[in-house]
Amino acid sequence: MKINFITRDGDRVEADAQPGERLLEVAQAAAMPLEGTCEGQMACSTCHVIIARDWFGKLPSASEDEEDMLDLAADLSATSRLSCQIILTPELDGLEVRIPRDAHDMQGR
Repeated sequence: MKINFITRDGDRVEADAQPGERLLEVAQAAAMPLEGTCEGQMACSTCHVIIARDWFGKLPSASEDEEDMLDLAADLSATSRLSCQIILTPELDGLEVRIPRDAHDMQGR
């Protein structure tokens, strides 16, 4: 399956993914600047992404804990999610994800 990332500069990067993978891991493998400091434990917001409006409704709803962590994210949008909480399914083939303008990977991946 394919995931389409829109970089901070507006460039489109297409990445290969497998059902069952977390969006964070796919993004990092595609060299997107998502730190994921807590390694997917939902204890930070450094993997914040913005899901294209057309795709947002296809995702399971965010948990209350995820919503709390999103409150800490910069460049928050109505379609913001933590990429560590999105498990890819075949229905998400072609998903479009924007990297927030304030995203940084301080770990230098």
